[in-house]
Amino acid sequence: MNEATPQRPKKILVVSAHPEPRSLNASLAAFAVDELRAAGHEVRVSDLYAMKWKATVDADDFPGHIADRRLHVMDASERDTLAGRLSPDIAAEQEKVRRSDAVILQFPLWWFSAPAILKGWIDRVFTAGFGYGPAVPPPYGEGALAGRRALVSVTAGARESSLSDRGIHGRLADVLHPLQHGLFWFTGMAPLEPFAVYESNDLPQDQFAAAKRAYGRRLDGLFTDEPVPFRSLVGGDYDHDMRLLPGVEAPGTSGPDLHVRPRG
Repeated sequence: MNEATPQRPKKILVVSAHPEPRSLNASLAAFAVDELRAAGHEVRVSDLYAMKWKATVDADDFPGHIADRRLHVMDASERDTLAGRLSPDIAAEQEKVRRSDAVILQFPLWWFSAPAILKGWIDRVFTAGFGYGPAVPPPYGEGALAGRRALVSVTAGARESSLSDRGIHGRLADVLHPLQHGLFWFTGMAPLEPFAVYESNDLPQDQFAAAKRAYGRRLDGLFTDEPVPFRSLVGGDYDHDMRLLPGVEAPGTSGPDLHVRPRG
């Protein structure tokens, strides 16, 4: 970390999702923890595989659910969230998120998405009444977790060029849109541009060292870098049906870029 720009100590949650403790992802997660702690921050870690995290939502998550009744997940999760009676593993992770000033997700890009165990962490932890729903502030800017920052650190076996604007896999920003916009921004967290290590299946030592230096710079800016300027739902850009008003975007803008305010 850059000692020339000291920051007030913050609380940070690192969520790691890779089954191999000697993997590149595990190394990047450990590097982040060490760098952030060296800078004086308080860091907590959720290593989902080491925790044997249960990835599926079911009735066991909601102790208040009556067994012989149909399970309506949103209703049950909101009811038990607000009543403080979720299963203990969910409640513990929600408390980690609640106490954090920033959340970092570390994972490999598998089939254009996060590993199932991380998706299961999201499904189970961000319950109605905690991350969304009528009992909390509206989404996309003023959400329940507003005031927090979020960073995706991802590894990809593919070349950077293949995850670019004309790359066959599509832009990394578009691949990660469900997390950046649909999880972080929806719940009010301010997502930073993702950090990515490409061609990660066989990364030479010198490139790993370079990746750590680059990641260190991103960690330095965790609380100072400008987040992705997604549009706020209540900022006047959307109509009552949550559709972007005509002409708000720059000419030629389409797809997920519609929901990003022009920079500058």
